[in-house]
Amino acid sequence: MATMYIAGEWQQAASSDTLECIDPATGEVFDHIPDAGQADVDRAVRAASEAFVGWRRMSGMDRAEILENIAHGIAARRHDLAKLETRDNGKPLAESFIDVDTIAAIFSMYAGMARDLDLRGEERIEGAGEAYRVSVSYQPVGVVGLITPWNFPLEQFTWKVAPALAAGCCAVVKPSEFTSLSSLLLTEIISEAGLPDGVLNVVTGTGSGAGEALVRHPGIDKISFTGSTATGQKITRLVADDLKRISLELGGKNPVLVFEDVDIAATADWVAFGAFVNQGQVCTATSRLLVHETIADDLLDRLKKVAEGIRVGAGGEDGVQMGPLVSQAHHDKVMSFIEAGRDVGARLLTGGSRPGHLKKGYFLSPTIFTDVTPDMSIWTDEIFGPVLSVMTFADEDKAIALANDSPYGLAGAVFSSDAARTERVADALDVGITWQNCSNMVVIQAPWGGMKKSGMGRELGRWGLENFLEPKQKTRWLPERGLNWYSGS
Repeated sequence: MATMYIAGEWQQAASSDTLECIDPATGEVFDHIPDAGQADVDRAVRAASEAFVGWRRMSGMDRAEILENIAHGIAARRHDLAKLETRDNGKPLAESFIDVDTIAAIFSMYAGMARDLDLRGEERIEGAGEAYRVSVSYQPVGVVGLITPWNFPLEQFTWKVAPALAAGCCAVVKPSEFTSLSSLLLTEIISEAGLPDGVLNVVTGTGSGAGEALVRHPGIDKISFTGSTATGQKITRLVADDLKRISLELGGKNPVLVFEDVDIAATADWVAFGAFVNQGQVCTATSRLLVHETIADDLLDRLKKVAEGIRVGAGGEDGVQMGPLVSQAHHDKVMSFIEAGRDVGARLLTGGSRPGHLKKGYFLSPTIFTDVTPDMSIWTDEIFGPVLSVMTFADEDKAIALANDSPYGLAGAVFSSDAARTERVADALDVGITWQNCSNMVVIQAPWGGMKKSGMGRELGRWGLENFLEPKQKTRWLPERGLNWYSGS
């Protein structure tokens, strides 16, 4: 049975309660994790608070060395991490290997940024007059609570932990109760890299238990959360009284606009990737397809063939391109959207059910709906599964209006052979992330986050580091260069 990590020690929950770890490809229980509660969160926050004094004083160069050690440790345990990620989450093993290589690169990137903090020093601010010397320094936010989702367990853990450590923060992490095991293995690697006890603590448990205790805890200076918009709204309300800092990466219902001058085959491949990668369990999945009416039939014919050619199966099997959904409850939720789409008259082009060759596990075929209208839930709501909804348009302005007609503003993609048009339309989309003639590509050096109900703040790149730093103005009066205005002396 797995254990959680508090103050440099591996331990069970104070209550001894546990949660099941279920393989989504089989529906079978294969491990257990501690179900942490208030007492466990208290211990973790206390450990982080005690460690913060020393960690914040450590030089960026020394923190960078530890982060590089973590990157090397990840590379050394690459296969172990990827296999556990696939078993716990269900994603194809090839995708898990990409995730592992990405997190190693992220730790190395933030090691470089930790060094740069030393080199940056204080930034001089000009224009305050000769009698004053003004500068800005940066200090870590403090003890941070990091809550990560189940769709990219290793990546989301790293997106938050690496910049927090680089900035000099100490952290308490609560991974999703559905996919905690790979995060715990990564924590083991981190603990062996020279990190002082208490700097990183990981508590496992439910969102309503350990997660809410972490959000409410008075010893936490900031919460960084990735997950649903509904949970993000709840967190915002919970931290309102003490004005705790928050950054939120929330839901999305992301458009992909396809104009009449595209390469049909290449575009169909990208559209399918954007909708079905990671079983469609991606906050940035481009699941609302707007296609020019003159090429709609040709593109849909090609998309149907691509979708039906995707090999669905257990993530650990060779050649599998799409694994199971994460849980039975989530599978049921996605199926309820599919049934709702049928009930209101959308046409099911392909998919919509379990593949015939898979008798157990939480599998679903890639699904495409046409004859969709803007009021249907399959068009408006985040489904978080392999479901693509399609509408057509006749002109650019109409397409942009339909794309922006959403409470979400996370991501969007544009396809056209006209570079000026892709640039113009991308600029017109009310989203935080855009792709031109591609979809769902993550660049770790670039900002990641959304507008409207898709959250606040940005992760990755220097923006991820700034999430965990507080700028401090430092103004010094130089009496030899001017008078004190109040005393006149």
